[in-house]
Amino acid sequence: MKTAFWLLLAVVVLCVGLVQFFAFKRDRDAAAAYPPAGQLLDVNGVTVHAEQMGTGPDLVLIHGASGNTRDFTLGFAQGLQDRYRITILDRPGLGWTDQIEPEHKRAWSTAHANPRDQARLLKAATDQLGVENPIVLGHSFGGIVALAWALEFDDLAGVVSVAGVANPWPGDLGWTYTVNGSAWGSALVVPVLSAFVPQAYVDATVANIFTPHSAPEGYVDHVGPTLILRRHSMRANARQVNWLRPYVVEMSSEYGGIDIPVEVVHGDADTIVPLEVHSAKLPAQIKGANVTVLEGAGHMPQHTHPEAVIEAIDRVAARAGLR
Repeated sequence: MKTAFWLLLAVVVLCVGLVQFFAFKRDRDAAAAYPPAGQLLDVNGVTVHAEQMGTGPDLVLIHGASGNTRDFTLGFAQGLQDRYRITILDRPGLGWTDQIEPEHKRAWSTAHANPRDQARLLKAATDQLGVENPIVLGHSFGGIVALAWALEFDDLAGVVSVAGVANPWPGDLGWTYTVNGSAWGSALVVPVLSAFVPQAYVDATVANIFTPHSAPEGYVDHVGPTLILRRHSMRANARQVNWLRPYVVEMSSEYGGIDIPVEVVHGDADTIVPLEVHSAKLPAQIKGANVTVLEGAGHMPQHTHPEAVIEAIDRVAARAGLR
């Protein structure tokens, strides 16, 4: 019995060691392949990654779940830099922005940064960069962070929500978020996925996010999906998404206090953040909120319908007197 026990223990230790080795290798390879493209700011002891380009009124871009600043730099941001000074930010735990609190980094935990926490951190980062009275655009999860920014601060020109989370949804978000967002899944399952998820799974996930359209040529190579497969980023993303709903419930009850221009762009074929659940309700919640519905469009309008998103930004600028 003793021999069997020690043999089993040795096998367990070996398996754990192999998982951690391959997960560490993926962390290292992703960091080498996709280094920070912008500045690393020290914001009250937290590293925040920001890219800036262009001139004109300030425009802040906030990415969605599993994303990073690169999601906006495959042509979208460049198409605006002749008219706006653009600041693109990585959200906490994703890309090259650090977690806000030490407990957010722990493996056996569900601690995470909520939308208001994220808005406060990113606002402090833009203050360091001299950003003034910005238009704040958020895509997907970034949409609820942009709305949190509007609830927390009054020195912004307006909000653009692109396929953004805005209202509570029925049911859960699927087993991957439930498991990976739990303390035991965060500690035990995430390293396994980080170590062994194949490229085919990454490609299928990207295809699902873009459905019914196709991802732009070069998207996967440019955006660096292996960055999200790093253990700390997988944990941050899973926890933030899995435990998001209570914050959305609370925030949505306060939308009536938002009195700045709000423009929304949302596809009616979006199955990731459904239009009818989220954006369709905003005109009744925020006075003057305008929703542009893109027929047949999915979850990534900034890539599939960039002209509609740019027009929404320009409308906020005009409504706010920036142009």
